[in-house]
Amino acid sequence: LKLCIQYNCLRLYPASDHMTAVGSANLDWKNIGFCVQPNHGYVCATWKDGSWSDCKVVKEPYMQMHVNSVALHYGQTCWEGMKAFHCKDGSVRTFNDVENYHRLSNGAQRMLIPGISLEFFRHAVDMCVNVNLSLLPPYGSGGALYLRPILLGSGPMLGLAPAKEYMFLVIGSPVGNYFSALGPEILQKGAPGKVVLEYDRSAPRGMGSVKCSGNYGADLYPSSLHKAEGYMVGLYLDPVEQRYIEEFNVTNFASITKDGTYITPEWTASILPSITNKCLQQLAKDMGLKVEQRRIDFLKEVDNFKEVAAVGTAAVVLPIRSLLMRDKVFTFEQHEVMRKLQNELVAIQTGDATDKHGWTRIVQTTSQSTSAPATGSKARL
Repeated sequence: LKLCIQYNCLRLYPASDHMTAVGSANLDWKNIGFCVQPNHGYVCATWKDGSWSDCKVVKEPYMQMHVNSVALHYGQTCWEGMKAFHCKDGSVRTFNDVENYHRLSNGAQRMLIPGISLEFFRHAVDMCVNVNLSLLPPYGSGGALYLRPILLGSGPMLGLAPAKEYMFLVIGSPVGNYFSALGPEILQKGAPGKVVLEYDRSAPRGMGSVKCSGNYGADLYPSSLHKAEGYMVGLYLDPVEQRYIEEFNVTNFASITKDGTYITPEWTASILPSITNKCLQQLAKDMGLKVEQRRIDFLKEVDNFKEVAAVGTAAVVLPIRSLLMRDKVFTFEQHEVMRKLQNELVAIQTGDATDKHGWTRIVQTTSQSTSAPATGSKARL
């Protein structure tokens, strides 16, 4: 019912509103949270007979797809999560979208989905930003336009095989913090977590490093169990020995040790490489911190953790105040170093700090093109 009410709100936006000023929808930006919001449309392109179509804007939040689509039955889909920001100088910028493109391309290769060029990817992203410009949270609101590029096998197959037709979508929604529903006290002081021992997120040589829907589906039931017990996040250990740290439910693990080192697990075939984590590591180096990306033996090293964080695009940085493993609770200090890193990252995203690493890209919002540039190739990945 809630979603139906939100979608019906689409009728409240006049068609001419699509290209108005940033934030002109005048939503309650401080309280939008992280959920499905009404928008002005999503961007769609289709692949058939060896090539991608032009991108087009679809206004209604629905899509037509064969009931035997490979994406629906066999999970042939991969996607990204990224953000666009309204910046201090009035510009609109995406953050590190080239990394999102590379990760999506790696996922497409693993899932046997036809590739797209970086130019095509950015064109679709920019179209989605432009059509939803009035829904982009304005500078100073703390929000962003969350963008989700998706590649999926839309064509039908009864047996297990790659699809013969595909879709590329970019969806946009105004958001606040992923964990905003937990309340300001949790976001400031940290969330309680639990080490998940009854279930594995990914197999050792499986799909854990690919941002595909199945990785998240595997966590639905385990996360519902620990949340019902009052633990807001779950931490997975390696699926072989249940010894080495892998990931939280939807975010990477990072810690500041008592000697001031930023540590995070090395990215293996069962861990998703977080773009936010990668940026935080670079900022930590910029601050003079030692950074180690390696295997982390939880029980051997947990007593040396000073600060613990769940880091990712949607969450940015969530402080973790405690972790329960069996009958023992390990507690950590409030964020000091991680807070500085988070503030620096957000400042770069919104144009309050110099982007010396070239992570941001200005989106041209003065005009909107409705045709896509050439992909440069008709070949499959």
